[in-house]
Amino acid sequence: MVTRVIGAGSLARDLGRWRNADDGEGDSSARRSARPAYLALAEGIRLLIHDGRAPLGVALPSERDLAATLGVSRTTITSTYALLREHGYLISRQGSRSTVALPRDVQHDGIKPARSILATMAPPELPTIDMTYAAMAAPLEMQEAYSTALHGIPAYLGTHGMDPVGVLALREAIARRYTARGLPTAPDQVLVTLGAQHGLRLLLNVLTAPAARVLIDHPTYPNAIEAIRDVGARPVPVPLRPEDPVARWDLDGIRSAARQTAATLAYLVPDYNNPTGLLLDAAGRAELAAIARETRMTVVIDESMADLGLGDEVPPPPVAAFAKGAEIVTIGSASKSFWGGLRVGWIRTNQSLITKLLGIRSTVDLGTPVMDQLATVHLLEHADVILDRRRDQLRSQRAALLDSLAEELPDWRVTVGAGGMSVWAQLPSSVSTALAATAPNHGVLLAAGPRFGVQGAFERFLRLPFTHQEPELRLAVKGIASAYEALTPRAADPLTPLTCY
Repeated sequence: MVTRVIGAGSLARDLGRWRNADDGEGDSSARRSARPAYLALAEGIRLLIHDGRAPLGVALPSERDLAATLGVSRTTITSTYALLREHGYLISRQGSRSTVALPRDVQHDGIKPARSILATMAPPELPTIDMTYAAMAAPLEMQEAYSTALHGIPAYLGTHGMDPVGVLALREAIARRYTARGLPTAPDQVLVTLGAQHGLRLLLNVLTAPAARVLIDHPTYPNAIEAIRDVGARPVPVPLRPEDPVARWDLDGIRSAARQTAATLAYLVPDYNNPTGLLLDAAGRAELAAIARETRMTVVIDESMADLGLGDEVPPPPVAAFAKGAEIVTIGSASKSFWGGLRVGWIRTNQSLITKLLGIRSTVDLGTPVMDQLATVHLLEHADVILDRRRDQLRSQRAALLDSLAEELPDWRVTVGAGGMSVWAQLPSSVSTALAATAPNHGVLLAAGPRFGVQGAFERFLRLPFTHQEPELRLAVKGIASAYEALTPRAADPLTPLTCY
């Protein structure tokens, strides 16, 4: 099996100012610059491993290539790799490249991300704010939507009510919205599902096989990772770079990973990525579609958050608008835009794939409830008014969350994306799982960073949704700050510095 390799240029870009970068361990720049270059470089690479930027099982660049790219001697790289091997961050095998690993004393299961914390861990008398989900309460129009659906349901009562493709009125409404966004769509290109997650699972059943590789953003939506694993496929992470305003999606990395792993499928969230809120621009979308064609890879685009842009920029057209064939498949949902209890989603693709999906669907369910579909038609007809109000609410709540974080946890670094429902916070220390375990005792439920990655990544990160009302958000941040302060000194300390003997 061919081992995937990180390019020297990509690694150098992620390392940044590795010689004297402040990684939160409290050393001054002057002190760092006095350290041997190989030690500083080893610490930089180690942090990339813990943050999921250098995925486990991937090979580092050759010593010659990395030395030339960083402008250091090959001896420096040799010493760096030797130190990483000594501390368990590289595994060497005879006749093959050294691959990224985690030391045995770093706790992770290597397969599944950390699960959410049970609410029962909190004292019963303590009010608990659940920050493990990113979803809003229903809009005012929800009751009206179901009332309208109730008046429309008699037209369907003379049928068996089981339509695996979806009610025509809803497919027409979805097709009109895609067309208005720059992607001409006919109703027969739309399959209505029980939410975006259901749509993804149907696609995985048709488009993957056991042990197949599926490229994913890293970080990404946790339930998508689980769905990929549940069908026996293997998620292949391609890191996002939230700090890079130009190249937040590593498109070269996606192209390279597709070629090196022979992946035939990718699952990406370029429309306000969950959890970071990042948005891929039009040029990036065009290149992504080109990569799909070059590598003969089908790309599943999750547009669950597509309606939730919170900036002033005009959203780019859907990724599928840049496709020339069937290389881009789009899934969408009414759950994030309107209400999580509205289990209505859809797949936008060609009729040939829809026929295959219907063959699989008959073994799982017989269609989406008609009432929910009719309610969604009403909501889509009034979407502009509803979504404008919800976006204003999210902006206000995000501002409250950021203000509270700046006040209570000023040393946390927060990525504020262009939209979505959450921010991605970087902690000074690798204590995300420990913090999530402690937080219920302080009235907050948290989803630890490793839930959004694979193989123990993102221990220095935490997703913080801003879907609660402002008073609850401020109270939640106070609870998080209290939990963070209560961590044991050992848990709260940064990664133990690498030492040489």
